Amino acid sequence: MLSERRDDLARERVRLLNRLHVLLRNLIPGGATLDLTADKAAGLLRNTRPLTATNSCRRDLARDLIADLRHLDRRLHANQAQIRQVLSETHSTITEIRGVGHIIAAKILGHVGDVTRFPTADHFASYAGTSPLEASSGERRRHRLNPTGNRQLNTALHTIALVQARNEGPGRAYYQRKLAEGKTPAEARRARSNDASPTSSTDTSSKINSPSPRAGVDTQRRS
Repeated sequence: MLSERRDDLARERVRLLNRLHVLLRNLIPGGATLDLTADKAAGLLRNTRPLTATNSCRRDLARDLIADLRHLDRRLHANQAQIRQVLSETHSTITEIRGVGHIIAAKILGHVGDVTRFPTADHFASYAGTSPLEASSGERRRHRLNPTGNRQLNTALHTIALVQARNEGPGRAYYQRKLAEGKTPAEARRARSNDASPTSSTDTSSKINSPSPRAGVDTQRRS
């Protein structure tokens, strides 16, 4: 629930920033930079001297949006603190897996729940939608993206696969090996996402509830 709430707040923040960009573009030649924050926007407005009633209205609206953005930033910060607190209470070691931060960990634990409900890795892969679908033609064997399953959990596993593929370690070695086998980058990433699924309910339980490493997953700690 906390991770989903964070997603809602993050989407609202993007919406506010987009509206703020539109207003600043009409007030300031060239507009604002892409890495806009509440403080940066406030600094830009301080140097703005509207010459028309319309621009004065735009400036006032921008100030309101900046206040909303600051309030939203505080809520996001509080949400992240809550997530860290709840994760510490679970005693899970899932954040030791390369590519798993507190936000991803909260999403995985929240959507997986009791891992013993998945008898095998195949059951988990089906639930998460990480098992690719056959899309072969003649002698050419190919698989395509599986659009079914829990998309929130699927996205979390895909993010882990991306991080591991970009950084040195077993995850990147796996990714490179799939490329050498003739898979496309997208297929190799999907294979890594599927490989990040649990190999058994026992292994998954150990990784979530104890410091034991789980087979088949890059559990190398981040330095």
